[in-house]
Amino acid sequence: MRSIFNAPDLRELRDRLAALEPNSPRRWGRMTAQQAVCHLSDWLKGVLGDRPIPGKDPGLRIKLIRFIAFNTPLPWPRGFPTSPMQDQEKGGTQPTAFAADVAELDALLVRFAATGGMGLQPHNRWGRMSRGMWGRYGYRHVNHHLRQFGR
Repeated sequence: MRSIFNAPDLRELRDRLAALEPNSPRRWGRMTAQQAVCHLSDWLKGVLGDRPIPGKDPGLRIKLIRFIAFNTPLPWPRGFPTSPMQDQEKGGTQPTAFAADVAELDALLVRFAATGGMGLQPHNRWGRMSRGMWGRYGYRHVNHHLRQFGR
């Protein structure tokens, strides 16, 4: 499985991010391309400890969903609810200039990958994760939103 901690996989995500346009039409959901960029940045800031995002210990049901989502090649479902703290229409960071928001996300991706999955804060929905889970989740989450806009 692909992992954000593998240099070629990270490079691919970064190249696809660089190809994203502010007016890229969405294929599903309600986010704009720029809101998706800010959503991903909010997630990374939270797990890197730059932005407090309250979480809770996931129960058995969430752990089962997490296992399936991060360990199988099944595509992620569309329309999965976004946490209000990472939803740009609620408590998430508001977009500014598209190029600046993309540059910030790119830098956060590099910084996240450099952790190798060590020292990260628990995810607000998925809780504490192993290095392998963080790597797969990081890749799949970014991939999901880039695919949302045809990238």
